[in-house]
Amino acid sequence: MSRLRAAGVLAGFMALTLPLMPVQALLLRVSTSAARRFPHWYHRTVCRILGVRIHIEGAVTPGTPTLLVSNHTSWLDIPVLSAVAPVSFIAKSEVGRWPFVSALARLQRTVFVDRTKRVSIGDTAAEMTRRLAEGDALVLFAEGTSTDGNRVLPFKSSLFAAAKPTGPSASGKESPVVVQTVSIVYARLHGIPLGRADRPLVGWYGDMEMQSHAWGLLQAGPLDVIVRIGPPMSLADFANRKELADRTEMAVRESVVRTLRARSPNEPIVLAKLVSLRSPSPPTNFPSDNWR
Repeated sequence: MSRLRAAGVLAGFMALTLPLMPVQALLLRVSTSAARRFPHWYHRTVCRILGVRIHIEGAVTPGTPTLLVSNHTSWLDIPVLSAVAPVSFIAKSEVGRWPFVSALARLQRTVFVDRTKRVSIGDTAAEMTRRLAEGDALVLFAEGTSTDGNRVLPFKSSLFAAAKPTGPSASGKESPVVVQTVSIVYARLHGIPLGRADRPLVGWYGDMEMQSHAWGLLQAGPLDVIVRIGPPMSLADFANRKELADRTEMAVRESVVRTLRARSPNEPIVLAKLVSLRSPSPPTNFPSDNWR
């Protein structure tokens, strides 16, 4: 039965996606606003096909250029976050060379960054500045890799280089860009809570092969995911990229811990326990050079 389910889901995904790819390609040429909204509708439909139920707390600030800083668990984060709001993603340049995935990424106006070339950071910064000036919401997975869903790895301040705040502009006006944190936790499978040992079923990390992982996940059944979106903070309020990385990391970590432990927003969490969860370097099965 599980294989039949996976085959049906895959067939539904391809039947939806292939005819719509040229539609989005046309929208990219004729209407930027429509090209921004269309993937949001598409991924909401994809999540329904996949059987992913999204529970959202908070909201992305509408009509405001926004940098969304998120933890990263799985390739499934892409359709989930795109179903939450009209967003684009910041991704490593290698994604632009993955078969089929690269086409979908480009159609969603992904910003690619080559971390092996210093000059690429400047190009990426210029692209991000332009896109934010147009009112886009850009998602940055700040851990630099994906995990098993049981932890949040230290954020890499280098990944914020292209978004380093400059403070007030020459005209004296503050930057209109806001920062919002996002936490993603896959909470239930078939309505049954996922425990620590079960979450790696969803997590795509280390040397996992994407096709086999996706096939296994499609066989597993319907998922519930909890997405918590933090309040907006002005990008200009952060002195530098390290402060931006540190503050967003702590906010995302606290939100993930609250969700994993089923704590209410008003229930205090001892800071020492939060800090103790932060390891100086990723575990060996989470290679730091694997930015998914």
